[in-house]
Amino acid sequence: MNPRVFIQTMIALASASLGLVAALAWNEAIKATLAMLGLGDDLAGLYTYAVLATVIAVMVLVWLGRMAARVGGEAALGG
Repeated sequence: MNPRVFIQTMIALASASLGLVAALAWNEAIKATLAMLGLGDDLAGLYTYAVLATVIAVMVLVWLGRMAARVGGEAALGG
């Protein structure tokens, strides 16, 4: 086994795991915020949350794509 490939794979797995933990933390924070605003579990609250999560995801992906372009890399999404 190539040690370089092993390290790259471990970094990718750790990054994905930490990303999931961060996403779950944001999930709870956003749900608590919507509950404080009175938009907790009703349909309007769920759609608000879905739209908010989508907008944030798109903004982060665009930002990461621009960063990748600045350093000469390629992003998964064109940007």
